[in-house]
Amino acid sequence: MPRPMDTSSPADPITAADVDAAAARLRDVVVRTPLEHNERLSELAGAEVWLKREDLQPVRSYKLRGAYNFIASLGAGERAQGVVCASAGNHAQGVAYTCRRLGVECRIYLPRTTPRQKREQIAALGGTVTTIVVEGHTYDDAQEAATEQARRQGSVLVPPFDHPLVVAGQGTVAREVVEQLGRVPDVLVVPVGGGGLAAGAGVAMSDAGPGARARVVGVEPAGAASMRAALDAGEPVTLGAIDSFVDGAAVRRVGAYTFGLVRDLVDEVMTVPEGAVCTTMLQLYQRDGIIAEPAGALAVTALSSGLAVPAGATVVCIVSGGNNDVSRYGEVVERSLVHEGLKHYFLVEFPQEPGALRGFLDNVLGAGDDITLFEYVKKNNREIGPALVGIELAVQADLEPLLARMDASGLHIERLSAGSPAFRFLV
Repeated sequence: MPRPMDTSSPADPITAADVDAAAARLRDVVVRTPLEHNERLSELAGAEVWLKREDLQPVRSYKLRGAYNFIASLGAGERAQGVVCASAGNHAQGVAYTCRRLGVECRIYLPRTTPRQKREQIAALGGTVTTIVVEGHTYDDAQEAATEQARRQGSVLVPPFDHPLVVAGQGTVAREVVEQLGRVPDVLVVPVGGGGLAAGAGVAMSDAGPGARARVVGVEPAGAASMRAALDAGEPVTLGAIDSFVDGAAVRRVGAYTFGLVRDLVDEVMTVPEGAVCTTMLQLYQRDGIIAEPAGALAVTALSSGLAVPAGATVVCIVSGGNNDVSRYGEVVERSLVHEGLKHYFLVEFPQEPGALRGFLDNVLGAGDDITLFEYVKKNNREIGPALVGIELAVQADLEPLLARMDASGLHIERLSAGSPAFRFLV
């Protein structure tokens, strides 16, 4: 009987045969998503880069695979009790789609940080069998509420990652990669949140035969690096605070079951900055026509963030999801510009006299510098007035000349550091 597991290591580890069984169960449910060669990324990496487009699933992410494999394995009595789940959005869509298809009542708990687009999509996919409850600020808060609801009602809790059936379902992504490529890739790059996809990929690649196994690399956001923390500690640990921007991978604590599999079967887990993820999202959209959500861009971001790839190697990156709310693109652009060193903020103390601003524009700003923010309130009882100024540069190399002109201006100018509370308020 499928139930969430709580073990420090995989007492009953799944095998490639379990992934094969999941693939058979999913054959008429999921889309065999394209495996696309990408010339731009191949040139960037000095390798042959392929993208596995899980953003093209009916629920626009790979999460349907694990959710369906789990729920379809329930007995009739368990289905009659209904199911409960917690999710940052994508797992919920997989559960909602599955429950509508199988006629199972479900109650879905979402953290308040879940984008509106995902909430609306869950409701549309789940129809009348799905009830949505918004609870807490993080996935872990929603998970706690869902677990309590399942206990009270006797419903089955559908885990987003920490269960053999879910892991086996997610592992079918890697299985398809091998089938479509016609061989095992040299490197398989996967995003990491709770560890279900990484664990499943590790299992799927573990049975490729001597000398044929891919190097499996997991990628998680620097602001929510719970798997890296677990590997460093030798066991799952709970992070005190996380950056929830990469909402599909913002997990405070990885699964106990998935941790053991990732530890044993995944070759490397690396972190990438959220700003780099934003840059990748914009490049995928503007250059390749791919709408990736933050978590969906994690694997591709690794290519420009220090992932060591042998020249000419075959590299497959899983684009895990495309559930991105268009209203977030302003923040995506802002974070990308800051990460690229093209956007900077300053507190400038202007003399409260005519021509002060004109002097700043003429003597401090360079030809390619653009003021994107200017907040100033005149103080009648003071000789100076502070202004918050945001400046976007044409190229990163323009920063040092700008700072030199500021120093020579005679104005008191303070540059806001990326770690300051004021900066976090702006970005």
